[in-house]
Amino acid sequence: MEKIKRYGQIIYILWLRQIKRHYRSRARVVGSLAQPILFLVALGFGFGPIYQRAGGGDYIQFIAPGIVAMSIIFTAMFAGIEVIYDKQFGFLKETLVAPVKRWNIMLGRTLGGATVATIQGLIVLVISFLIGFRPDNLWLLPVAILMMILMATFFTALGTAIASKLEDMQAFPLIINFLIMPLFFLSGALFPLEGLPRTIQIITYLDPLSYGVDGIRGALSSQLHFGFSHDFGIIIILVFLALGIGSWLFSKIEV
Repeated sequence: MEKIKRYGQIIYILWLRQIKRHYRSRARVVGSLAQPILFLVALGFGFGPIYQRAGGGDYIQFIAPGIVAMSIIFTAMFAGIEVIYDKQFGFLKETLVAPVKRWNIMLGRTLGGATVATIQGLIVLVISFLIGFRPDNLWLLPVAILMMILMATFFTALGTAIASKLEDMQAFPLIINFLIMPLFFLSGALFPLEGLPRTIQIITYLDPLSYGVDGIRGALSSQLHFGFSHDFGIIIILVFLALGIGSWLFSKIEV
């Protein structure tokens, strides 16, 4: 029991550090919100009339859940850069030599980054309310939040796993952007997944973000492509897989 309590304290301290570190930097908070808001306003109102004339309905209702997912994946995966930052400035070395298991350190960092990403997603969701988005069923809002938490955990663990193998701080954003942009644009965040060419459809099925977007959109806008059981089942499996691989790679860090 004492060991479990000690593990919990370690995870909590690292979780709290991640949150404080993010929200003490106003530039980081504003920067992480600027791009999703730009997409939401520019695309939502710019392509809205075209989408409506094509018989798709209100484009804001369609795109808002996708932009919420976008804010989560960007914030979550870029949280991994702090691993490289801590390597270079010595904090990680001090943490790793402590008499604690490395998976505790990795889990605390991941949960902290996932919490920040979820909060960012909720802020974007609130902003979408201000520009006209309305959930179809408020009772399903907790379902959307649960999917946001799972998505944030998966992508934070993925970003941490990638950062565990890198030493160059400048290379990390390039690699992450190389991964994020295809994941985002092929997830159905900006367009429906129905009627796509066969090759693109297969790629969207392999895109983990597709299931997160579908789950959030299904809960907020009642537009489901895969189904809740499919979305949550795949995301939960991916969360455990990312945490397992991330913990293993993190344990191999040498500083």
